[in-house]
Amino acid sequence: MVATYTKSEAQEWAWENLQGQWTTLMTPFTSEDELDEDGLRQNMRHIRSLGTRGAGCTWGMGEFWALTREERLRVYDVVSEEAGGTWPIGAHVTHTSMSEMLNLARHAESVGFDLLIVAAPYFVTKTESQVVEFTRQLAETTSLAIMFYNSPQFGIVMGVDGLSRICDIPNVVGVKEASFNQQLSIDTHQVLGQRAVISTPDEWILFKGRELGFQQQVMFANTSDWRFDKPGQNYYVQFIERGTSGDIDDAFYEDHIQPVKRISDKWWQAIVAKQGGALPASMCKYWGELMGLAGGHVRAPLSDLTEAEKQALKMELTTIQNKGFVGVGEAP
Repeated sequence: MVATYTKSEAQEWAWENLQGQWTTLMTPFTSEDELDEDGLRQNMRHIRSLGTRGAGCTWGMGEFWALTREERLRVYDVVSEEAGGTWPIGAHVTHTSMSEMLNLARHAESVGFDLLIVAAPYFVTKTESQVVEFTRQLAETTSLAIMFYNSPQFGIVMGVDGLSRICDIPNVVGVKEASFNQQLSIDTHQVLGQRAVISTPDEWILFKGRELGFQQQVMFANTSDWRFDKPGQNYYVQFIERGTSGDIDDAFYEDHIQPVKRISDKWWQAIVAKQGGALPASMCKYWGELMGLAGGHVRAPLSDLTEAEKQALKMELTTIQNKGFVGVGEAP
């Protein structure tokens, strides 16, 4: 199934479909270090049952940098097959090679993805103009909507002016503003939010938007849905669905989300610091396993949590079960 909008309708499609909670899929591996295709399918069914609106694959948390080209394409195939044209899906296609990026995009489009996400082509990219032109090349060769991923993980953080130039490209429909610079996220919303979909992947932006008068309509790709929720007890997804529509329930957040959020923030920051700034994929994979999802190890140069870290995280999560958290060690 191919996308149901034309290139000229990409922005309209984005306003209508990039709403609520969109998840980030991990890439599970078997003990033999192969793609765990069955686990990926089961994870998708589990996450979809939480009420999550859409999903992205091979993103930062999907360890795209550790996948072979064949593995990356195979993840696209599995995700597309499992979504079945009834759940919106996005493919991350960033690569240092223009040719490889375009090949990834063509494959994603051919197997029915609805959306592409691209970031700066890391390593040699040192100026905003380089990033703009690289993104333009992608946009000119695809009919799909594109979200730009602004993150220091890719070696350069675009400012508001650079992001504005990127959003001037016709089928670039918005920005995942994940710079970890709160003022940049706020400025991006205030300057670009009327003409592009802007999303910072953390709840603080919803509260700040209420304070300053802007509205984020999508929590575009984080892991909090499947780490915090379970089927039938999807407090996080409920909060995001309401919050991205302008209905922010402070008491609901404090009662059902804040206890686990505090633990998440603590561990996220600790593992990022331990790894010198790299995203905490190992922590998220183990947390997912506690929730009954397939995870497995992370690939080098990242390393898994130590046994002591695993036991400490599990114990902290277990202590808040009586406060509305879903618990640990439950099957999907």
